[in-house]
Amino acid sequence: MKTVCEIAHAVRNGQLTAREAVFEALCKIKELNPQINAFVEVWPEEALKRAEEIDTRRAKGEKLGALAGVPVGIKDNILYKGHKATCCSKMLANYVAPYNATVVEKLLAADAVIVGRTNMDEFAMGSSNQTSVYGPAHNPIDFDRVPGGSSGGSAAAVAAGMVPAALGTDTGGSVRQPASFCGVVGIKPGYGRISRYGVVAFSSGADQVGVLTADVKSAALMLEVLCGRDKNDSTSLEDPVPAFSQNFTPDIKGLKVGLPKGFLDDLDAEIKEKILQAAQKMKSLGAELVEVEVPHAKYSAPCYYIITSAEASSNLARFDGIRYGYSDKNAKDLNDQYESNRAPFGWEVKKRIIIGSTALRAENYKECYLQAVKVRELIKRDFAEAFKKADVILTPTSPTTAFTLGAHKDNPLAVYLADLYTCQGNIGGLAGISVPCGNDKLGLPIGLQFYGPILQEEKILNAAYHFEKGL
Repeated sequence: MKTVCEIAHAVRNGQLTAREAVFEALCKIKELNPQINAFVEVWPEEALKRAEEIDTRRAKGEKLGALAGVPVGIKDNILYKGHKATCCSKMLANYVAPYNATVVEKLLAADAVIVGRTNMDEFAMGSSNQTSVYGPAHNPIDFDRVPGGSSGGSAAAVAAGMVPAALGTDTGGSVRQPASFCGVVGIKPGYGRISRYGVVAFSSGADQVGVLTADVKSAALMLEVLCGRDKNDSTSLEDPVPAFSQNFTPDIKGLKVGLPKGFLDDLDAEIKEKILQAAQKMKSLGAELVEVEVPHAKYSAPCYYIITSAEASSNLARFDGIRYGYSDKNAKDLNDQYESNRAPFGWEVKKRIIIGSTALRAENYKECYLQAVKVRELIKRDFAEAFKKADVILTPTSPTTAFTLGAHKDNPLAVYLADLYTCQGNIGGLAGISVPCGNDKLGLPIGLQFYGPILQEEKILNAAYHFEKGL
């Protein structure tokens, strides 16, 4: 399948019709989705009708948007008016979105065609896409392995060539880690760059909409469309949005690439080798390698799980069967109703709620939640200091490649540590991008990550673009 940029350019110039682009995507989905389970619902008739409307407008000489005719999948926690948005949970099995998320409005305004909703970990909680009520998504590289999570369906859909782009959400690496596992590009901008209005909340202080594509330039174009201030989201930033897809520099001579001290000490040998090779590749392209220190980053994972679980326990309280969610009509009394109404939550979601509620208890608040908040500030400070020496910071995306389905069933800590390198970006509010940097001996993709300061997404896009070109 063509890339986002190629499709949009071809449709606007009459070399390809939107219907042809969407029909190809729908055929791919029909062929591959039964094995991969990347999409939990597809809207073929609606998608084709919209594509035909775009073609009609072009025939009339109307100017088309930046994503003209591009087929896109959206994660199942993003609201699209009149369509289900279940967060892949029994709790929201019959929920139909009453309005569009801002990111959906922007996709439609840019003449993209949304073809379906993609699989995910329930309420975005998980790092493997194995907690979905619709069953796990499978990695297109090896069907017996996970695609990563929680945006595993979106990553798998792009990696399999079903769609050239898909939206995900990234709370601790849920766009970048599956991008690494599936061998595609995944980016999350700095916190506040993209509106969260109409996205079902997991952790409001860390959630961000991100993009998965086959190449960096397409990710830049998608970001260009999606970023910007939204009056419906008070956390969205007012800063102007650059023309990301047009701002690539001719080279990266003089770019300072930071290598964090100690980050590769306990890394798998194969992944470590690829990351070091990637650093040398950047040097050969003209970048300068500098050592930086982020000493508190090693506490990112426990800090992340305490803060996000605390926020999740608060955000998910609304799903009590009275305001939202499943309601047991046969409950005997109020206590029975509260207990049975929460039964549809899966075990991973219940576990996060319990962790978060425990951290917020009066007797634990100071030692757990408040300490985590203080550590978060130290991590932010560390990165701010590191960016005084480096333009971007280079790290692995994940400490492992894609593991087999069910591999860590009895060891949830191993799954949590899959976010080891990515959750730092959410804790620090940074911009982060994952790009493929080779494969291990089994042929499984390995991801390379670039971090940049908030509001400087051009830097990580530029670094990733030139690394991709240099492969």
